[in-house]
Amino acid sequence: MKILVMSDTHGDATVISHVIHQNPDVDKIFHCGDSELNFSAPELQNALKVRGNCDHDGQLPLEIIEEIEGKRIFMTHGHLFNVKFELTTLSFRARELGADVVLFGHSHVLGVELVDGILYVNPGSLLLPRGRKEKSYAIVENVENGWHIIFYTKEKQVIEEKTLLYK
Repeated sequence: MKILVMSDTHGDATVISHVIHQNPDVDKIFHCGDSELNFSAPELQNALKVRGNCDHDGQLPLEIIEEIEGKRIFMTHGHLFNVKFELTTLSFRARELGADVVLFGHSHVLGVELVDGILYVNPGSLLLPRGRKEKSYAIVENVENGWHIIFYTKEKQVIEEKTLLYK
């Protein structure tokens, strides 16, 4: 399983198309909210997408559960789970849903953690990053005994790369 994860593009439809075009080999595309585009926007046609605090289209769900190759992926924007301050509430929801992977945005800060067997990924923002200057997205790949995650700039230059293995 190889997925593309982006978030917080705040109306920049061009960057969404650009990043998708650069990554034709992914199995699925996820947008973690605050696209500020309509549910039916052509740029997000093939993406799973959720509603963030800056999205106004009620067709966008607040949460999505998707199963890919036996891995249960839970995606939400994060604003309803207080993710700018802690991941406790989000982790309770992830466990409740039986998630293997949690994708979220909202904070505009890229990051990844493997906690109690659950992978948490925030791809950062492709418009207004916080904590660093690079605008970012993530590619997440399931590997033997864990996960391989690469954070890229919109020009597909590597920002950070991690392999996290189950204990």
